[in-house]
Amino acid sequence: MRPGGHAAWKAARFLAVAVPAALLAAVYVGQYHFDLYPCEMCWWQRYPHFAAAGLGLLAFGLPGKARALVALAALAVLVSGLIGAYHAGVEYGWWEGLTACTATAVAGAQDPLKAILDAPLVRCDQVQWELFGISLAGYNFLVSTAAAVLIGVLLRRSGGARR
Repeated sequence: MRPGGHAAWKAARFLAVAVPAALLAAVYVGQYHFDLYPCEMCWWQRYPHFAAAGLGLLAFGLPGKARALVALAALAVLVSGLIGAYHAGVEYGWWEGLTACTATAVAGAQDPLKAILDAPLVRCDQVQWELFGISLAGYNFLVSTAAAVLIGVLLRRSGGARR
């Protein structure tokens, strides 16, 4: 069954918050529980998800602008997915990246210089984790672009329905 009208609107608005929130939760679990430290391009992928989650939440509180906010959230999710595609290409050596790699210092360390020097160096061109040959950046591309397209389709099917 293909939702339309108000059901499509509710689903689009829900996905505009749920998808970026779930993806951000997943990467933070990976970072803090499995030591998968983000490189610079990993951070680039997170920023649009922060924006999308915020825009999606605003859509619940601003009914007059909700449709535009959900559309902007879908665009932000798509941007993150496209950055993920670029990052995956860098990881797999399909093309060269634009940035230098970064390191993350441990907060609250006694000696800040020692913390910086001992911090793991995370290279943007190396896959830290993969499943079925797909890296986290690749999964971000797959999930984010699919979600952005789905939100767009649901918005179109909603026909301007709002609540």
